[in-house]
Amino acid sequence: MPTAQKLSELISEIDATIQNRFAGKTFWIKAEITDVKKYGDKRWCFLKFIEKDGNTTTSEIKGVFWSNTYHHVENFERETQQPFASGLEITCNVRVRFHKRFGLDLEVLAIDFAYAIGQMEIERKQTLERLIKENADIRQMSNGNFSTLNNQLELPIVFQRIALITAPNSDGQRDFKEVIEGNRYGYAFWVKEFLTQVQGDAASGLMIQQMQNILASKEQFDVVVIVRGGGSDTDFKAFNTFELSDYVASFPIPVLTGIGHDRNTSIVDLMARQHKTPTEVATFIIDNNMSFEQDILQLKERFYSGIKSLVDMAQNKLAYNRRIIKSSSPKTILNKGFAILMHQDKIITNPALINVNNEVQVILKNEVLHTTINKKETDGNKIDF
Repeated sequence: MPTAQKLSELISEIDATIQNRFAGKTFWIKAEITDVKKYGDKRWCFLKFIEKDGNTTTSEIKGVFWSNTYHHVENFERETQQPFASGLEITCNVRVRFHKRFGLDLEVLAIDFAYAIGQMEIERKQTLERLIKENADIRQMSNGNFSTLNNQLELPIVFQRIALITAPNSDGQRDFKEVIEGNRYGYAFWVKEFLTQVQGDAASGLMIQQMQNILASKEQFDVVVIVRGGGSDTDFKAFNTFELSDYVASFPIPVLTGIGHDRNTSIVDLMARQHKTPTEVATFIIDNNMSFEQDILQLKERFYSGIKSLVDMAQNKLAYNRRIIKSSSPKTILNKGFAILMHQDKIITNPALINVNNEVQVILKNEVLHTTINKKETDGNKIDF
């Protein structure tokens, strides 16, 4: 059995070798930065330096500003009027550091403000310019957002059938489905997954292929949802390609994105309807349906309230008519001391129908008088026959 040394012993040898080679030395380097994370309260900044050959990342190493050099980040932003953020290409002075637990990184000591915008940002701007130039339906608005055929499509009143484009067994897939399937309202959704690679050089074409499969599917979907988990800026390259962005911009089914990139907005986000994370997309869909349910419940309440109002009005009118009828009934009239005159079994309301010598009945409250007419008077003038 071979003799094994402790891990700490090997790491100590590595540390000693690096110290012997790089102790007291600094280097000026030119590189693109990505995964920039600033902690202003602690005055720290963590990042990655990368170098590319075309679209392929060939070199990568961690970088750091500690509190004693963090002012260079602030000076950079003040002098250039541009955020110190992923996608920039900078020239900076660094020294090599090795930590026995956290490994190798470059500590940044100074920044040369004569910088160039990073290749990733250049490609992004060129893609946006090409999209506008080659597609008359894509317009940039005054607020910086973009109007496309897709993001101007009317959303369905209720989401039910969802086409989900995501990577298999990914955080984005899990987060979206957990929220959708576990929603507290008990809404049921039909989610059909179109699983594909969402990272790497082939991802853009594979996602386009899945969108074509969605259009060819016999099912009619209410919405297409594209989600993925978090990652570095370079991991999101597929979502800044011309081909995928152009395809999404004119896609005939509303597209919602939740590609897990909190710091930046991809071009695909701009062409569709952006939600920062898979969880936010799912929450939006659920809230939309909840809003519809609330509208229906309010409509139901207004309907029942309207019906109750009509019934109350009808009941009040019926009660009024009952009072009128009751006050006009023969019994009520007789109780008031009036009499009813009948001739030949008919109530007489027109005196012209009664002649002298006609036999009539005078109905009182408790008695009926049988009598013969022997005299008629008009307007107080007696008429003798």
